[in-house]
Amino acid sequence: MKSRIFKGRPNSAPRPPRSLVPMPSIATQPHHSNGKEVALDRSSATPASPSLVEQDALWHQKALDEIKQGNYEAAIALFGLLIEGNPQNVTAYNNRGLLYVQSGQFDSALADYNAALQLNSRSAKIYNNRANCYASMGRRMEALFDYEMALDLNPANTHARINQGITFRELEMYEHAIDTFDLALQFDQMLSGSSTADTTTSLAGHIYAQRGRTSHLAGDWNYAVADYRRALSVLFLREAALLDVSERLRRQVKRWLSDLLNPESDA
Repeated sequence: MKSRIFKGRPNSAPRPPRSLVPMPSIATQPHHSNGKEVALDRSSATPASPSLVEQDALWHQKALDEIKQGNYEAAIALFGLLIEGNPQNVTAYNNRGLLYVQSGQFDSALADYNAALQLNSRSAKIYNNRANCYASMGRRMEALFDYEMALDLNPANTHARINQGITFRELEMYEHAIDTFDLALQFDQMLSGSSTADTTTSLAGHIYAQRGRTSHLAGDWNYAVADYRRALSVLFLREAALLDVSERLRRQVKRWLSDLLNPESDA
């Protein structure tokens, strides 16, 4: 990484909102309240009794349908039924935890993530989701620990790495954030098989946006402008399930860039 001199956050720059990072495994995820990547499971856990397989599969699909319609309380109840029928259902704990976070019930979410990790302590996505919950609760150091656990289990988890970088930025640890986004971009380029990281599997646009915002707040405006422009050039290259997310971020990056280039235009 090129050497940068971080000047501290300029008074004219507001604190950054948490921009949503997409979750590619399912199109029916709820909007996450803290804007970070979450991992909702589409697969259902197999119940102990074969006679319950069909019923549990129906409940699981019904819960996903309720989420798609925005009926989170109904989905929470359905995941609760799945857990009652099979207390070893890691998927149901994880998904109910996501919905609890969405509805602001952080203690309940944390209990579900803890239960899920007791059943499966090797799940990087659950560590990532629990980290997001901690971040929403303002417990950022615990969040950083869980992101690191997720990355230990899966170093190629670009989503967790982006979330980790955002958390470093929120703590005004700008150099750590930049290093994290640089590494995320390297993994993204490797995984997408592209030197420019512009394929439909790439998260490059989101990484450029977050790295640009970090440079902006650190006072390194030349780097910020360059990354904002890179982000705008690739954010539209997304798979269909993520177009809405990328378009929201595109609009946010345009506002950030406008604020930087035309600071007097703020109303």
